[in-house]
Amino acid sequence: MKAGNLFIRALLLLTFLASLPGSLPVPRVRAQSTPTEVQEVLDAMTPEERVGQLFLVTFQGTNTNSESQIHDLIANHHVGGVVLLAENDNFLGAPDTVSAAHQMINTLQNIEAQTSEVVPTPEAESTPLPQTAEPPEDKIYVPLFIGISQEGDGFPHDQILSGLTPLPDAMAIGATWRTDLAQQVGAVLGRELNAVGFNLFLGPSLDVVESPNPSAQFDLGTRVFGGDPFWVGEMGKAYISGLHTGSNSRMVVVAKHFPGWGSSDRSPEEEVPTVRKSLEQLKNFELAPFFAVTDSSEPSSIVDGLLVSHIRYQGFQGNIRATTRPVSFDASALSMITALPQFTNWRANGGLIVSDALGSKAVRDFYLQSGEDFPPRLVARDAFLAGNDLLYLGNISSGDQGDDTYAATLRVLDFFTQEYKSDSTFAELVDAAVARILAQKMRMYGSFDISNVLTPEIGLLNIGSSQQVMFEVARNSATLIDPDVQELNRLLPSAPIQNDRIVFLTDTLTYQQCHLCVPQESLSAFAFQDVVERLYGPGGSAQVFASRLSSFPLKEVELMLNGESKENIEPALDRATWVVISLADVSEGQVELLRRLFSERPNLLLKKVILFSFTAPYYLDPTDISKLTAYYALYSKQPAAIEVAARLLFQQVVAQGASPVSIPGIGYDLITATSPDANQVIALFLDQPELPLIPTVESAPETPMTPVTAEPTQIPLYKIGDTIAVRTGVLLDHNHHIVPDETPVRFTMSTRESGGGILQQIDAFTERGVARASFAIDQPGKVEISAASEPAVISDILQFDASNEGAAVTVVVPEVSATPVMITPSATALPPENDLITPDGYPRIGIWLLVLLALFGGALLGYWAVSRIFTQRWGLRWALCIFLGGLLGYNYLALGFPGAADWVASDGGALGVLLLTFIGEAVGMLGAWAWMRWVSEPTSKAS
Repeated sequence: MKAGNLFIRALLLLTFLASLPGSLPVPRVRAQSTPTEVQEVLDAMTPEERVGQLFLVTFQGTNTNSESQIHDLIANHHVGGVVLLAENDNFLGAPDTVSAAHQMINTLQNIEAQTSEVVPTPEAESTPLPQTAEPPEDKIYVPLFIGISQEGDGFPHDQILSGLTPLPDAMAIGATWRTDLAQQVGAVLGRELNAVGFNLFLGPSLDVVESPNPSAQFDLGTRVFGGDPFWVGEMGKAYISGLHTGSNSRMVVVAKHFPGWGSSDRSPEEEVPTVRKSLEQLKNFELAPFFAVTDSSEPSSIVDGLLVSHIRYQGFQGNIRATTRPVSFDASALSMITALPQFTNWRANGGLIVSDALGSKAVRDFYLQSGEDFPPRLVARDAFLAGNDLLYLGNISSGDQGDDTYAATLRVLDFFTQEYKSDSTFAELVDAAVARILAQKMRMYGSFDISNVLTPEIGLLNIGSSQQVMFEVARNSATLIDPDVQELNRLLPSAPIQNDRIVFLTDTLTYQQCHLCVPQESLSAFAFQDVVERLYGPGGSAQVFASRLSSFPLKEVELMLNGESKENIEPALDRATWVVISLADVSEGQVELLRRLFSERPNLLLKKVILFSFTAPYYLDPTDISKLTAYYALYSKQPAAIEVAARLLFQQVVAQGASPVSIPGIGYDLITATSPDANQVIALFLDQPELPLIPTVESAPETPMTPVTAEPTQIPLYKIGDTIAVRTGVLLDHNHHIVPDETPVRFTMSTRESGGGILQQIDAFTERGVARASFAIDQPGKVEISAASEPAVISDILQFDASNEGAAVTVVVPEVSATPVMITPSATALPPENDLITPDGYPRIGIWLLVLLALFGGALLGYWAVSRIFTQRWGLRWALCIFLGGLLGYNYLALGFPGAADWVASDGGALGVLLLTFIGEAVGMLGAWAWMRWVSEPTSKAS
């Protein structure tokens, strides 16, 4: 009995000691996959320190002194990381944005490094932090995550708005279709963010825009690489590789927005959307890019974490009437996704699952609409138990009066600590998550030494200097949306010239780095004009006069249409020969404003109207596009994109990009664009390295062939019973890029014997553009192998004679006719282009002035001659007839009567116009002579 009482008392004492705030470290059972060095750090941590590692927190302003809230959260509550946000005023305005951020980040890391478990004295609080504070011996120092989301293209999806190299957004990179450029942009960003001190990157976005819907409440716009899962995955891998290499592997990259926002019809940041898709459908589309960055053979392209979005699914497990909770809070749904084979190895190797901001409006509204309260501690617990390792609290609060993010964060931390101490199962989950977090931090730094974590100030000197990479992205992404190249050459045969007047209408944007910072222009009304003047004005190639250029913000158009404008925009538009519109956003009714402009000012349709879209290209409908002379997409509004747009306008560069998303307004369908090009000949090879085929001149029946030239050095022989392995060459799509993986290819083995047919067919799929198949040779005869991938149906043909003795394989290549030359409906020769004659053979203003000179000169000459011989009255009559005759001759051309353009073309342009005018004057002279004769005959008869 006594022994039992002693045991109970001892158990109660241990329980009481375990509940003390400063309790001793609590070792846990070591996970089988936890590295020894990680486990040693974990074993030395208190419950409070372990719990703190789970959280990414935010704070307001830039104050980090010992009395600040962020100092308390780091020093006394051991949070694992901090996310810096422009909306929280964590950054100063230009030109100090980058240097101040660097200093603050080093200060935050130093707070963690120098803080001990002992409560600091007031004297210690007033002591300034050393630049490289050494942690006390009794303190387990773990570096902080310092996170940022920097999507590119400046405001509104970048946090640092000045000081770094202005990077393009994801869609601009996707429109280049070049993974090397994606890698280079990622490397620039990784290098610069690492120099500032960031080690956690929330991005890139791996969402896929399956079907752009311009009328939807929510639109990802240019924040995505594109609409094809394969290419989004390829670009994502390259970008992530760049982030890792550029930062010297000192960056934890967390791809978003897992499992994918692409099909969402509203912003998951504002409202939890519901998407009707099953897990099988998600695997084929939304999840494919995430598979690519977690199941990659290239270590540098493997993502470190996945940011789980607040999105729910209807029909997730096949039952269309069943709807999940937001997947970030649904343990069943999230575990089913992360248990997929493509994620299991990644997860076992320490891949992090990170929650999206738990304090977002969407999460709050979801809990309130579900009839639940919004206690932050329970929201955080739900997210953790659903499977998230790292909990991004964001600006979380309960919403109660007087409650703020700091107070809510403290309650969450205290709640988790109590749960850890009272629930062993919960504690094991925390330990497992913390082990993964510590492993990622240790991967970056090797050992937890503050000298490895702090970044030197000298690293800031190289920031913002990678403009050439950005120009290459802009040049290779620029896309001609409408019309096609041939039609564009007809509509715009030449660039603007000195006599042209150009009006620039620009969708201006302003931003503030912080609420008290001075507003700055991201895209000013004069941005385009300034580039044009620099490149093509008097200081450049002198192709235009600066006095003939005018710029107005697009908002001024609305004032003009309302009769409220105080600028001279209306007369400028009336005189303009070119109207250049720059569209940067559509959220404030810009498209509707353009529609109103063209409706109320139809005379603009007679001018050259060029629209450059610095946002997504799919917002205009067919009617909108029909009113434009040319429509280009640049996808990004950064300076490099504006310069490329100016060079496109003056025809110095050619648009090389292709839209990575569908554009309903022109019937551009991405699935069709990425399917195999029907005009290509699919190359076929034996699937054995360095074994050439024997050239032949033999042709397949009814198919013209040309021989393959090769120098065979080793001839493979195939006989009955063998297996022949073949592969295609790289298949290209309609934009001349490799086709996406899993593109179907059908290989066919058939006999060439009379009356023969198909022997075998094998359906395969491409990988890196190449498909493979193997055929068993099981009967004698003349055999050939071909391949097709709809709509590409022409391929090389492999031929051999199957026998017991064995035969070599030969290849014959179809002879494809050259692309037919496009013949215009009219065979009329056009005169050489010059400043006097239009490409269609009609006079410009310059020739009109010459014609007037010829008319007045001929009339004066006629008056002088006739008045000297006859009377001044007849001199005036002759002058009038000569002038009217010449004017009629010119108008015959100017009004486009039949044969006029041919006449000008055959006589050298301007000379033809003058000759036609002189002929008209001659006809006028004949008319005057006939008039004189008619008047004089009655007079002579009367006499």
